[in-house]
Amino acid sequence: MRILLKTQVAQSLPTVWAGFNRTLFERLSPPFPPVKIVRFDGCLRGDIVHLQLNFFLFRQDWISRIVDQQAGNEEIFFIDEGIKLPFFLTYWHHHHRLLRSSTDTNDQTIIIDDITFRSAFRSADYLLYPILWLQFAFRKPIYKRFFRIF
Repeated sequence: MRILLKTQVAQSLPTVWAGFNRTLFERLSPPFPPVKIVRFDGCLRGDIVHLQLNFFLFRQDWISRIVDQQAGNEEIFFIDEGIKLPFFLTYWHHHHRLLRSSTDTNDQTIIIDDITFRSAFRSADYLLYPILWLQFAFRKPIYKRFFRIF
């Protein structure tokens, strides 16, 4: 299944790219499940992000590798793919895109979360979709606040 969310922020493309760091990643963590960042190398090819999700009665590791990253004048992107996923996911591909969106008065950037995921059963994908959509929609106001004061 695919989730596609877009958020426009009032900062230039280079500023937004510079802000994609551990501090932002910590702020993007949803209220449930609580997330412990075990490892955060960054957003460049080969980097690893290791999270531990706390479901109170049990914990699940989520480890992703940055498999691609490119930067240009109009777009910067990186792609993370799951290499160890929580029990409810069998596939994870998250394409993070930052697009220049200039107006006559200021530079702005559109942050795109383009996610493809799968579980073991197609019916479970439909159950997971609204939960995952909410987890990532939760990021929109955080992106706006973070890049307003960055």
